[in-house]
Amino acid sequence: MAEPISPTMTVIEISEPGAPEVLKPAERPTPRPAAGEILIRVEAAGINRPDLLQRQGNYPPPPGASDIPGLEVAGTVAALGAGVTGWTVGDAVCALLAGGGYAEYAAVPAVQCLPVPTGLSMVEAAALPETLFTCWTNLVDGGHLGAGQTVLIHGGSSGIGTTGIQLAKLLGARVFTTAGSPEKCAACRGLGADLAINYKVEDFVKAVKDASGGRGVDVVLDMVGGDYVRRNIETLAPGGRHVSIASLGGTEATFPIFRVMQKRLVLTGSTLRARSPAEKGAIADSLYRTVWPAIAAGRLRPLIHATFPFAQAAYAHRALEAGDHIGKIVLTIH
Repeated sequence: MAEPISPTMTVIEISEPGAPEVLKPAERPTPRPAAGEILIRVEAAGINRPDLLQRQGNYPPPPGASDIPGLEVAGTVAALGAGVTGWTVGDAVCALLAGGGYAEYAAVPAVQCLPVPTGLSMVEAAALPETLFTCWTNLVDGGHLGAGQTVLIHGGSSGIGTTGIQLAKLLGARVFTTAGSPEKCAACRGLGADLAINYKVEDFVKAVKDASGGRGVDVVLDMVGGDYVRRNIETLAPGGRHVSIASLGGTEATFPIFRVMQKRLVLTGSTLRARSPAEKGAIADSLYRTVWPAIAAGRLRPLIHATFPFAQAAYAHRALEAGDHIGKIVLTIH
């Protein structure tokens, strides 16, 4: 028998822009699924850097999205909106959200939902959507990464990095990555990275050129921005693609345009949150066909650094901001 749905739910809301302490528990009406939506009884929610930016007042939710932080969840189907097929109340599900994940219930377009992969816990499943959707749309759709090519992934020990390394290896690529300590570099190699560069003691441009015989890489996945863009351009092989997904090191970059022309480079990038359900659904379909069987076979698995109880969302944000994590940080809600 289906578990009854409470008319109200506990959420973690941003009381005002600021430090982690502004994350406060509150009561909100439980959402009802609109046509084409699924209501998820949330068991776990992934923590991501966009959540930190939103908390600080620097990344407002797109129009129509919940103001509650949280971009990915896992749980069970609690109710179905009109027109939804292929799902049954009680099914285990994980989903990409535009907001609303730090809550006991979340309503999300059904096209953005995927079944919890065989063999994964709810915590592991909650760590999949944001990173896999991001890595797929940027490495594959934007970077056109394929078998036999080489990719440089910055921030290899982050949630995006640990997922990107595994996805790139799944695609048959050679993977170079950067990380900030010997322990983080070792973790990256353990996930399949062919070269892990400690950027605090090595020049990653030189290391990439040495490891590639001077050719460079086909794709750079960059979450740093700033001065890294100029340096990344020097690591790219002719015809290479530079894909920007974040700007942790600066929102503006200066680089030699002639080098871009000379090497016939493509500079691109994307954000994910404000895209339409149809666009996100197309990514979900690609993941389900290509990546989900590999997860079930044990060839890709999210790396969980730590979990925190729902009420300790502020501690989870502090842990992510500290930068010592390897992999994902997840809130457990039920």
